[in-house]
Amino acid sequence: MSWRDSLTLAIRSLRRRPGRTALTVLAVTLGTGLLMALGTIAGTADTRVISQLSKGGPAAAIKVAAAEPDPTQLASDNLRVGKPKNLTDEAVRAILRAPHVDSVVPILATRVLAIPPPRGSAAVPVSEAAERRSRPPDPIFETMVGADLSRVHQLPITLLAGRLPAAASLTEVAVTQGYLDRLHLDVNKPAMVLGTDIEFADPQFNSKDPVKYRGRWFRARVVGVVAQEVGDGQFLVPIRQTQVARVWSLQGEGDGGDLPLPTSAYTGLVVIASSLDEVHTVRGEITVLGYATSAPEHLVASVQKYLHVVDIVLGGIGTIALVIACLGIANALLAAVRERRREIGVLKAIGARDRDILRWFLVEALAVGAVGGLLGTLLGVAVAEVVGSIVNGYLVAQGLEGVDLGGISPLFLLAGIAGTIVLALIAGVIPALQAARLPARDAVGGA
Repeated sequence: MSWRDSLTLAIRSLRRRPGRTALTVLAVTLGTGLLMALGTIAGTADTRVISQLSKGGPAAAIKVAAAEPDPTQLASDNLRVGKPKNLTDEAVRAILRAPHVDSVVPILATRVLAIPPPRGSAAVPVSEAAERRSRPPDPIFETMVGADLSRVHQLPITLLAGRLPAAASLTEVAVTQGYLDRLHLDVNKPAMVLGTDIEFADPQFNSKDPVKYRGRWFRARVVGVVAQEVGDGQFLVPIRQTQVARVWSLQGEGDGGDLPLPTSAYTGLVVIASSLDEVHTVRGEITVLGYATSAPEHLVASVQKYLHVVDIVLGGIGTIALVIACLGIANALLAAVRERRREIGVLKAIGARDRDILRWFLVEALAVGAVGGLLGTLLGVAVAEVVGSIVNGYLVAQGLEGVDLGGISPLFLLAGIAGTIVLALIAGVIPALQAARLPARDAVGGA
């Protein structure tokens, strides 16, 4: 008996009892679907939790301050600084040369005077008399944080509404929820400030008379609302903007548009380690170079341990469901052996060997496992997408970054199908052996 004959017999047997076959495939589909959904959701949850611990950026990100390190800084996730220390391009190059460092993103922050839109505008509503709407808004003396926004995937920034400023723009700004709070706006509705203009002034202090200073005024449109841990400040802009401001505050010449970029005095860096396991090593290397660092490495390590426990529990639940489904395959095949005793006896009487009968039932189990595994995998991904959409809506409503299931690995999907097929074959071994060992005379006579 060839493999083709075994496949033909298996298909004919499955079609003979369509109801039982459908229920068996459905059980395998539901078991596989539950396992795949739980696995996908658990993996995505792990990534999202780690991401939120780093405020949207890569978990292997390390923040470096323009200060000497505290001797005990490696024992803590928090920033512990000593005396101020220049953080220059030379320091950036030295850090890049260190082992296990993937990239370095410079950060430059500067103090600015900001004047929000007038009260009564679309972004700043009031419920008082109309004459109050013309009252000038209170200025805000805050920090503007500049970063290379073309490398935003390497920064601890979470976009809550709108978009980020263009990487080379000098007329766009993203604000934080703290800005909305300063204006007494609902932080759960960040989109209401999009499209509004803010007047900024880069102050230039007079060294002879510190009380007097002048400002370089410019206007920027709010294009996004973010949660960011790049630096302490309510305004996020491309680093070119703060570099121009730094030149102005130091030199006070022109508007800064054609001035050369400053090559020193960064206020911080975001260093990306090659992996989570290397974060502590990289922090130690930066400490040797003489700079203070912070990273949630101890918190991430603790959370990972708890997440692994959750993964084990969810995986166990899904595996139990799949095993129960495979027991259904075994039960269906055992019933089929009883029903097909005469057929088995006839096949053996005309020359079928034990291994031919064994192959017949194993092919039948394989077919049920393959169909159920494929349908279950598709069902599991669909369930995970629906759950992800629901969770995404909740997270966004809470001002957090949503869930992205776009990173499901094809290998994970193939492993789900292959695992189901293997379990189905294991479930079919006992019924197949029972059928193969059935003597032809007993099979025909007992039918």
